[in-house]
Amino acid sequence: MFRAVARIFRTPDLRRKIGFTLGIVALFRLGSFIPAPFVDFANVQACLNPADGTGGTASGLYELVNLFSGGALLQLSVFALGIMPYITSSIIVQLLRVVIPHFDTLYKEGQSGQAKLTQYTRYLTIALGILQSTTLITVARSGALFPSNSAPACSSLITNESWYAIMLMVITMTAGTGLIMWMGELITERGIGNGMSLLIFTSIAARFPQSLWSIKESNGWEILLLVIAVGVLIMGAVVFVEQSQRRIPVQYAKRMVGRRTYGGNNTYIPIKVNMAGVVPVIFASSLLYLPALIAQFSLPADGTAPADWVVWIQNNLTSGDNPLYMAVYFLLIVGFTYFYVAITFNPEEVADNMKKYGGFIPGIRAGRPTAEYLDYVLTRVTLPGSLYLGLIALIPLFALALINANSNFPFGGASILIIVGVGLETVKQIDSQLQQRHYEGLLR
Repeated sequence: MFRAVARIFRTPDLRRKIGFTLGIVALFRLGSFIPAPFVDFANVQACLNPADGTGGTASGLYELVNLFSGGALLQLSVFALGIMPYITSSIIVQLLRVVIPHFDTLYKEGQSGQAKLTQYTRYLTIALGILQSTTLITVARSGALFPSNSAPACSSLITNESWYAIMLMVITMTAGTGLIMWMGELITERGIGNGMSLLIFTSIAARFPQSLWSIKESNGWEILLLVIAVGVLIMGAVVFVEQSQRRIPVQYAKRMVGRRTYGGNNTYIPIKVNMAGVVPVIFASSLLYLPALIAQFSLPADGTAPADWVVWIQNNLTSGDNPLYMAVYFLLIVGFTYFYVAITFNPEEVADNMKKYGGFIPGIRAGRPTAEYLDYVLTRVTLPGSLYLGLIALIPLFALALINANSNFPFGGASILIIVGVGLETVKQIDSQLQQRHYEGLLR
């Protein structure tokens, strides 16, 4: 293992790519601590770290965005929005393939069509950056960014509330999102691994020490060591499931083209247990935040008692340790997993491509029977995958109820899925680079 790591740094091209990637990551983390214009940095830090040691927290969707931004959101930095606008726009463009036939046509055109879809994603990212930065600044001005902290400093986070100051803050945060998107594409082109995924990985990994230390401060060393031990087991289970797949054998008939013979080889279609990745968790978190947002805007301005339905939402659908909240969250993840898998994997398209190139599944006729068989297998493989995603997503909520951990509990939810998934993919890319040059990879 150590010899393989040494070979990485002895290979000039690979060493240069890893160095370039680490340099971009360092710049990304630096930008997460630079405050945006007209932000009172001292007041922000006072809200994040109150004197009673409880720690300032945001609610709902802002906790998820803060996780993906590496804590930059609550610091109102130039990179406050992080990579979240790009993630959202990528998901939207992918879902629009079902609604807009032109998008589906571009997807099937190959590299040229993919380039146009990427350009649409960039435009949508900038638009979402403007919308989300405006919303964030509005929430910060109203003093609702830190609902758990009622200190006077939390209502005066912005020093200048004139129109030009607000516009400059929106432009700065949106430009920060565009710069992050460019950084991610640079890593993909000149570095190692998928740039966007590595930036998300960096943001989440940067929160691990703080989350673990907060557990130690509130529960002691014994609970911290227990959490780390359980976390290692959870990480091992996630690696096992993420690597698990159902391999459907495929055979290709021999074809004579002139004097050459094509086909005749055997391969397989890998259907992963977790084909949806972390997307259903993001969908469910966003959708579950909407009732709380509607209830917040429905509160009477004159201070009178709110309506009964508003009180019910505040009591049942805003707290992570509520059993009803957990049940609804789990069911939403299961439903979104089936929905997303149905969109991203089309059995009929796969069956048509196999038939076009002379491929068939042994014992299954080509064409419609193949599509029905693939759909049958996919539906049954997705069931344990959806249950697995739901249970992993509930781990931070259980931790919140048992040891009073914050919602950014490191060993669970979207964080552990991204950490493991991106880590495995990056190691595989480094391994393939080593095999090309030394005939011996990083993995054995």
